Amino acid sequence: MTTRTKFKFILILCLVLAVFTGYSQRKTTNFNKQWKFILDEDKENFAKENFNDASWTPLDVPHDWAFEKGVRTGGDQGQGGGYHDGGIGWYRKSFQVKNKSLSNTTYVNFEGVYMNSEVWINGQHLGKRPYGYISFRYDISEYLQEGKNTIAVRVDNSLEPSARWYHPCGIYAPVQLIEVNPLHISPNGIFVTTPEISEDKGSVNAQVKLTVSGKVPPKTILKTSILSSDGRVIAKAKHSVSDTSKPFDLKMDVSKPQLWSPETPALYVLETKVMVGKKVIDVVKTNFGFRTVKWEQSTGFWLNGENIKLKGACEHWEGGPVGGAWTKPMLRWKLQLLKDMGLNAIRPSHNPTPPMFYDICDEIGLLVMDEIFDGWHKKAPQDYGKQAFNDWWQRDIKEWITRDRNHPSIFVYSLGNETHSDIAPELVKFSRNIDNTRLYTSGAGNSEDMDIIGVNGGSENQSFIENKSFDKPFISTEAPHTWQTRGYYRTHTWWRDNELPNTYPLPNLTEKEIFFYEGIDPQKWKNRKQRFNSSYDNATVRICARKNWEQMRDNPWHSGHFRWTGFDYYGEAGLVHGGLPFNLFMGGALDVAGLKKDLYYFYQSQWTNETVLHMLPHWTHPRMKKGTIIPVWVYSNADEVELFLNGKSLGKDKPGTVWDEMQCDWMVPYEKGKLEAVAYIQGKEVKHLEVNTSKQPSKLNHTVQTLEAEDGFPASYILTSEGLDNEGNLFPYAENRIYYRLQGGIQKVSMENGDPIDPTSRTKSDFRKMFFGKTRLFLEGNDHCTEASVITASILGDKNLYLSNEIAIEAKQIPVLGNTDFPELSIKYTTDGSDPKTNGIKYLSPFEVSDGTTVKAIVLQNGMVVLSMEEVFGENEGLFWGDQHSADMWIGRGVNIAAEDALLEGEIKVSDNAHRYKGSGFVVFNGQDGAITWYKENDGEAGDFSIRFRYMHNNIGKLHPMKLFVNDEYVKTFEFKATGGWEKEWKFVNTIVNFKSGANSIRLETTGQSGPYIDELFVD
Repeated sequence: MTTRTKFKFILILCLVLAVFTGYSQRKTTNFNKQWKFILDEDKENFAKENFNDASWTPLDVPHDWAFEKGVRTGGDQGQGGGYHDGGIGWYRKSFQVKNKSLSNTTYVNFEGVYMNSEVWINGQHLGKRPYGYISFRYDISEYLQEGKNTIAVRVDNSLEPSARWYHPCGIYAPVQLIEVNPLHISPNGIFVTTPEISEDKGSVNAQVKLTVSGKVPPKTILKTSILSSDGRVIAKAKHSVSDTSKPFDLKMDVSKPQLWSPETPALYVLETKVMVGKKVIDVVKTNFGFRTVKWEQSTGFWLNGENIKLKGACEHWEGGPVGGAWTKPMLRWKLQLLKDMGLNAIRPSHNPTPPMFYDICDEIGLLVMDEIFDGWHKKAPQDYGKQAFNDWWQRDIKEWITRDRNHPSIFVYSLGNETHSDIAPELVKFSRNIDNTRLYTSGAGNSEDMDIIGVNGGSENQSFIENKSFDKPFISTEAPHTWQTRGYYRTHTWWRDNELPNTYPLPNLTEKEIFFYEGIDPQKWKNRKQRFNSSYDNATVRICARKNWEQMRDNPWHSGHFRWTGFDYYGEAGLVHGGLPFNLFMGGALDVAGLKKDLYYFYQSQWTNETVLHMLPHWTHPRMKKGTIIPVWVYSNADEVELFLNGKSLGKDKPGTVWDEMQCDWMVPYEKGKLEAVAYIQGKEVKHLEVNTSKQPSKLNHTVQTLEAEDGFPASYILTSEGLDNEGNLFPYAENRIYYRLQGGIQKVSMENGDPIDPTSRTKSDFRKMFFGKTRLFLEGNDHCTEASVITASILGDKNLYLSNEIAIEAKQIPVLGNTDFPELSIKYTTDGSDPKTNGIKYLSPFEVSDGTTVKAIVLQNGMVVLSMEEVFGENEGLFWGDQHSADMWIGRGVNIAAEDALLEGEIKVSDNAHRYKGSGFVVFNGQDGAITWYKENDGEAGDFSIRFRYMHNNIGKLHPMKLFVNDEYVKTFEFKATGGWEKEWKFVNTIVNFKSGANSIRLETTGQSGPYIDELFVD
């Protein structure tokens, strides 16, 4: 080699090394800030590099436009989505790139976009990702330029409903810009396993995949270190790198490893470095843990050698007060509430969540059944199963497993939910080739192909539990199904589908019902489901929470359960609750505001060690006759509890182990006063609780909870407000509006009270009423926020003036952050409907009103109006108060689903131009053709059901034949004989059909001869 040739070779080598070593480590940039957004417009030039987006709305992600828009009658997502909308949205963001970054590799990483997202960089199309619940990224290196760059994202939710529950719309999870050396650790390229664990030693295998653009430079080394929780390096390994075509395996040992468990979530860190010579060019830190998992057919689930019960809950990503746009502080708050209830496990149903969910579960100690799909084929009309599953499932499973597999919290994978297909074995085989360290299950789908039998609602059946016959380990993936409306009580048992065969007995608590209040007058119900659900643990499908826990606890083969659900969630409003005005699902132990229901304390009393003492119901029953016998329950884990009424002991009771003795209970004749519970352990008082009969609300109690900022997310704040009487007692029926005015560096996220029928916008309104005495305002701090406060005000009193016609008005400024010295507030009001700005009386003390009065008020600060309020009082306002016969018309009726709430196709319309129809209307064809599709959830096993359609027409001699399809399979053709009128003469046609377990579609389709009026589908 000549000197000149040698010089050229050295020069080229130096240039190559300069590319690989000029940038030391990866740079991950929070990409959540300063996006631009537009909804319901769709133009090709939105993707162009130089498009002027100045008129678009500035915002940060995570963002959920469906939640932001709110509930709408006829909302695109239908009852399953809580009547929220879909649509098409666009996002744009500009950012600067320096010249030196152009020689590196840059990824844009999305953790969740729902759904059918397409991404452009500087006008160049990068790709499409249909699944809304999967992370994805694009290498944008070749399209970047020095200076300004623009990314555009199109999100297409035009096809709805695309899920069976509420789904978010938009970029609902974090986004990152990741800049790395051309030689770097591949995305999801690390797989940490712990193949051998003993008391003395834990072996660690780190499998690392590298990506390179060009050739690997000489002297490249891959190094791994294991760090303890306090940051000490406790093990090392290294490997020379010359070829990146295959992953590298680096093996290490840790002495006396601390084991990860829900009680002791010990985490280690694997630090992986890529080095060229002595220069670090990439580094990734990966949390992992040591733990052993074993499943046995006869004894259930074992963790770290201990046989434990999985005390879990299913949880939609959208359960809670923010829709799908969770920040990490808010998500930590949610998961910690579930952990504090006594949970040791959670099933994200029925889809993967953004990575921060698993990070938090690792940290606080929640086992995760990680689930990938709801269905392997269409279950909702326009879901992923229909739109994309066949083409995308392999890519989505690979992303899911490679992204999540290092989390110690993830102890089992679930491949689907209430879905059946011949593809199941292929799914298992494909997944196992990516991760064979965990077993695979599904929620009631192709159990014969899974490692673990997972059963949903069918696992609640008495015969299933008592006559079980399994050849594999078993887990109850979705049970029990029970409902509670916070603050609402009934002593009579309520069955969602009437009392089904094969259910455990659940007797009424009193011979005759004693509570007669409702959210809606039963005369206005669309169907018998449109009532609230009792908090006595006596509203269910097949089994109560107490009996379900008893069976799970006492059967060794029963690994545990995931109750449906942890939090209430938006959507599935028709399934249990009959449709609008209901817009959410009340299956949680907490409502959507995160306020604890009585059920929460039941689980605490059974699943935690800290002393629990919780009493129900409240002791304010203004319309109840003195001496009425009320079942008083106390959930406790103390040795015994004593109950006192007005200072007189009613005796002691001990919480038992049999299901109907798990609560201490007394039958107490009602009289006003003080009800007290005292808990004793070994004869000593350890806890005391009292509730008092309350008068009408006359003041508010406010508390602020701060959720600290983390991982680039700002701090969040929760302002809880309660309606109290003059003595400070909670008025459990308070439903007055609370108005809010934000000041300083905070912004509103949502207002939530847990009320399933409240139509007020959660995001746009400046007020939210109290629901059974409480409501909440959720706030988020702005960057560098130092001062913030909320002015709150309310016109307070008994809405229907039953207790008193005295009205009070309150206004306060609540400090959230920083300053507590505020200018004085003043109030002016009117009672004649006139404007208080011009005719207002200065509020000095409570005043009286008459039936039907509208009170208007303004709050002033420094002479400026900061809040305008209005509240109506009268005997027809607020809750409906009835008697024992108010709901008699619904006795013995089956499940009915209104035609007007179904999916309508063709030229058919909704009408109310007739008499005796049920619900809000009926469907008319007007001589045209079309189809009606209902959706019915079957939580149990597949079986035969009787269905009937209520119809009317008076076309003598015409039969208007319509085809019936169930789950897209033809069943029969109905002939609709004339009923004798077009006004009020309704009749039925009926048949027997087979419903599969899970979601079922029932479709009536015309055959060219139009159709009659169709009112309802009944399922008996």
